[in-house]
Amino acid sequence: MLTKKTYTRKGKAARSHKQTKTHKPNTEPFYASPLYDFLSPFRPVGSQWLTHYVIIIFALIIRLAIGLGPYSGMNTPPMFGDFEAQRHWMEITQHLPMSEWYWFDLQYWGLDYPPLTAFHSYVLGKIGTFIYPAWFELNKSRGCETDGIKTFMRLTVVISDIIFYIPAVVYFTKWVGRRRNQSPVSQYIAAAAILFQPSLMLIDHGHFQYNSVMLGLTVYTINNLLDGFYSMAAVCFVFSICFKQMSLYYAPIFFAYLLSKSLFYPRWFNIPRLVGIAIATILSFVAMFGPLYLFGGGLANVLQSVHRIFPFARGIFEDKVANFWCVGNLFIKFRTLYTQEQLQLYSLVLTVLGFLPSFVMIMLYPKKHMLPYALIACSMSFYLFSFQVHEKTILVPLLPVTLLYTSNDINVLSFVCWINNVSLFTLWPLLKKDQLSLQYCTCFIMCNWLLGNFSFITPRFLPGFLTPGPSISKVDQNYRRRSLLPSNILWKLCIIGSYIAMLVVHIGDRFVGPLDKYPDIWVILNCGVGFGCFVLFWLWVHYKLFTLRNKTINAL
Repeated sequence: MLTKKTYTRKGKAARSHKQTKTHKPNTEPFYASPLYDFLSPFRPVGSQWLTHYVIIIFALIIRLAIGLGPYSGMNTPPMFGDFEAQRHWMEITQHLPMSEWYWFDLQYWGLDYPPLTAFHSYVLGKIGTFIYPAWFELNKSRGCETDGIKTFMRLTVVISDIIFYIPAVVYFTKWVGRRRNQSPVSQYIAAAAILFQPSLMLIDHGHFQYNSVMLGLTVYTINNLLDGFYSMAAVCFVFSICFKQMSLYYAPIFFAYLLSKSLFYPRWFNIPRLVGIAIATILSFVAMFGPLYLFGGGLANVLQSVHRIFPFARGIFEDKVANFWCVGNLFIKFRTLYTQEQLQLYSLVLTVLGFLPSFVMIMLYPKKHMLPYALIACSMSFYLFSFQVHEKTILVPLLPVTLLYTSNDINVLSFVCWINNVSLFTLWPLLKKDQLSLQYCTCFIMCNWLLGNFSFITPRFLPGFLTPGPSISKVDQNYRRRSLLPSNILWKLCIIGSYIAMLVVHIGDRFVGPLDKYPDIWVILNCGVGFGCFVLFWLWVHYKLFTLRNKTINAL
């Protein structure tokens, strides 16, 4: 006969064993990472509602801290930089009629983004003018860099993040996590990993842009596809395109997915769905470009906006970028051998050939878990081969890459961490120019530490206070070895080699500096290393697309 005390102990042991068996911590994403240890105290059911507030507040604190530093074009007249471009658009959209938005002073910072960016600038400019009119006086406020305008502009980016990006990411991680039987805290850990992506934070809150609006609308598009709201997905994607034209990098995949769901799955020729998607798409474009036609000078103004949005006259590339054209130009002088029209054609052909496999795969297998991989393959094809690519454009393929932080596969997480680091590395010349070196180094170290990429050395060589919780000390040696690198030996060598190459470039850039004969040597090497890594990752994504076509989201 069991005593009450013995029975209680056995009951507690049974419940503890059941809880351990249910959560399987060693198989959860980011187990043995400081991020896991920070959020694990919220695992009890009564505390889980606090988790998303914790990660959101922490994400905002990081963004605000980055915003205390320099920005693009600070104290560099006469053109200044992207900060001044965004401020200037707020100035002209509220003081000029719509018919002049895309025509006004094109030699300064002429508006060259789609209408939703203009409307966004108009609203923010009105708010800023209400607070302090001198910030946005027409032609008198150029180069305004007072503390007040800096604070206002920085806060507008943070608020845009809160409205458009953060809720979309949290919803996505919850949806995927529930299908993969992840605990609520693990879902929030994945959300934190996505929200702490250093490249987006440094470009939007350091360099200064509003990419989070475009990317957030894209995540809303994916969320609607996951829920089966196809017409609403079309609306969100049109809005994303109409905020920044770079969102077109995703267009072939969304088109193939929606078309396949309308014509083939789950039944043949779902005409009502196809008509609903078409009407939603057309009405969304009309809502965006209609005001330019009705209140802005008719068709000529619409055509001018399109001309400004697609700057083919600028050439195949401007600054040095880690893509085919820039790196290939070291060996073949494209701009000397070929005309502008020829380069446009060659760029189009290579881009189409690049995204065609992912387009075909998502058309034949319109499965939800394949969407991020298809979006990566397609957008990376645009980044590598399309016309007039900027270094900041890597944020477009980086969005679906980062969404893979929801995966349960340690190898996938290793690839995602690697390519995030490579992407940040390719942004180094731009961030260095903006005097954001401190922010770059801090975000690189902090984000990798939080995700456990340094956990393989923490237990042996570093003091224990670097690990805020117990999981790293408990994890087995096999997991520790897999936490940074994938299991395949060839990929391990490739990734280790790329990290060594990145370190060499940084050391050379810092201690050697520009050479007399090759003043841009370190920027060129940066592009070369980044391009090689992006091509390898792009090929791996295509391999994953082919291997995942017969699997389900619950198995990943």
